[in-house]
Amino acid sequence: MRLRTVCVAGDRALLLYPSGLDFVTAFFSCRYAGVIAVPAYPPRANESIHRLKSIVADCDVRVALTTHGVLATSTQLNGINLGAPQRVLLATDDTEAALAGDWRRPELGADSLAFLQYTSGSTGNPKCVMLSHGNLLSNEEMIGQACRHDDSAKIVAGWLPLFHDMGLIGIALQTLYSGMSGILMPPVAFLQKPLR
Repeated sequence: MRLRTVCVAGDRALLLYPSGLDFVTAFFSCRYAGVIAVPAYPPRANESIHRLKSIVADCDVRVALTTHGVLATSTQLNGINLGAPQRVLLATDDTEAALAGDWRRPELGADSLAFLQYTSGSTGNPKCVMLSHGNLLSNEEMIGQACRHDDSAKIVAGWLPLFHDMGLIGIALQTLYSGMSGILMPPVAFLQKPLR
């Protein structure tokens, strides 16, 4: 598997994707590789990457995953080297499916770290929350009960960004946990026309 060529189990991977299936694929690729996902939003044009550098330094990111499209439009990421030569920037939207044959089940349990969730950092440096697999399963069960996701519930829809905890945990992961179908709307599409 491609992620294992640049990481070992327990390494941190910064996810720099717009909300959508590329993000979901990268998040689960981290899970399958035993790598700790660190969701973040990709920098916009002419935007400071101070927040990303703070996150990278705080959790010792080994690799940043994104798409060729983000790399083409985010000049801040090209050649940034993420602050150290041992860190890698990897576009994942052209990964060979044949690499899946090399997959080996990682050693994971309820106490294993699943991902790191950072605050926005709007009032200072971003702060980190560490979520274990047990935390996630417990949270998904509580969300399902609170939202009454029973056998009659069929669809989860949402527009929250997937790098946000409610977008990731409350929409994308809840969809999979509950066995429902999911509809992901890009946040910008909702903001432009909420009636959608």
